Amino acid sequence: MDQDLKLPEATAETLGEFVDSARTIIGSDLEALVLYGSAAEGRLRATSDVNLLVVLSAWHPAQLDALAEPLRNAHAAIALSATFVLKSELPQVMAAFAVKYADILQRRRVLYGADPFAGLAIARPDEIYRLRQVLLNLLLRLRERYLSSRLREEQAAKVLAQMAGPLRAAAATLLLLEGRPAFSPKAALEHVAASMTGDGWQEVLANLSRAREGQALGKGAAPATLLRLVELAGAMHAQARALAEGRP
Repeated sequence: MDQDLKLPEATAETLGEFVDSARTIIGSDLEALVLYGSAAEGRLRATSDVNLLVVLSAWHPAQLDALAEPLRNAHAAIALSATFVLKSELPQVMAAFAVKYADILQRRRVLYGADPFAGLAIARPDEIYRLRQVLLNLLLRLRERYLSSRLREEQAAKVLAQMAGPLRAAAATLLLLEGRPAFSPKAALEHVAASMTGDGWQEVLANLSRAREGQALGKGAAPATLLRLVELAGAMHAQARALAEGRP
């Protein structure tokens, strides 16, 4: 495994074993293996999944069945999450899941094969449309999760950890669409929050990072942070709607 990835030793070993298994089992149908997200930029956290895109030239279940056991073992050991996509599907998949794939375009490492994203881009209207969908979904989920977990501190902290990645990725996409310089997802959310009215946003994002890293939060901090994230997601959705309407 590439040492530049800066992964924990056990994670790098398990990921390397899965890569070897995929190459052996899939053979000539394997186009590429692409690591993306926090693992690709060397910022894997305790609550992070190891995200891998498996790009195929063809889908042959009888052949791929042999990969089920290595995948199960890697998921149990390092929370490996693998997405299987045909190379011919990539343009449609990128349009349908534009926010996720905009993030992949910014944060990826090709572990095997040629870069399947070379020469590909997401159309701006598709990216804006999908960003609005993602942010609206996050807003609705945050409202529900706040109410369902506000009396359970540990559960609220887990929700924060789950929401950190999607919110950060959406913020990075939002800023790029607004013509801002490329930020890491974490820095992008900090930049968006800094433009918000009201006080305490630094502490909100600090609590979000603590939850993401599996650290304990102070009494009442997790539900209060969730409530502020409802406000933040709502503001981001309004910004995305302005983009769709051509407003600054």
